[in-house]
Amino acid sequence: MSDLVVKTVDELNPADVVMLYRDAGWWHEGYSDDFIPDMIHNSEVFAVALEDDKPVGMGRALGDGISDAYIQDVVVLTSHRKSGIGSKIIKHIIAELKMRDIDWIGLIGEPGTKPFYEKLGFELMQNYVPMKLNTDK
Repeated sequence: MSDLVVKTVDELNPADVVMLYRDAGWWHEGYSDDFIPDMIHNSEVFAVALEDDKPVGMGRALGDGISDAYIQDVVVLTSHRKSGIGSKIIKHIIAELKMRDIDWIGLIGEPGTKPFYEKLGFELMQNYVPMKLNTDK
């Protein structure tokens, strides 16, 4: 790995976000990238991992800016996975949130990511059920 930096940003080229989402399988043709600048700006923390100034990963936290935050959209390019970049992104986001005195930090991980997040200090929330509104109804 060359020169890797993880930092908080207020803007990122929408094409770079699309590239990361596409690599993760989260982007479908027909989507518009018009929302990306506002998505970045309105995140409590938006972190990007840069290798030689090129984005290789990102993650963000949404929150009220006071007490609660949720980490989401953590992605690392397939070619760069298993190299510690994801952990660095999560640790960076947590540090930023803690500096803002945000002490309740949650997330919903994709299947198979439990061991990754447990190594970073996350635990299952017993007796809670993650849910999502079905907007197709």
